[in-house]
Amino acid sequence: MRNITLSADGYLIESAREKARAQKTTLNAEFRKWLRQYTDTESEGRQRVQAYRQLMQDLSGVSTGGRKFSRDEMNERR
Repeated sequence: MRNITLSADGYLIESAREKARAQKTTLNAEFRKWLRQYTDTESEGRQRVQAYRQLMQDLSGVSTGGRKFSRDEMNERR
């Protein structure tokens, strides 16, 4: 495991340590959990963008034949 150095206001660090103590954990453990969630979110975002692009590519050949739909027609559930 590698070490990193972070900077934050002293009162925030102490407040975070107190909260971690109350939850029977450590600031390091909470940071590792946050870092894991942070990186997973980025990965999820990339997957969503990739899925969206694939959907748009799949739909690129769809045509309405020039017909214009009203707002009600576009929102109609069948």
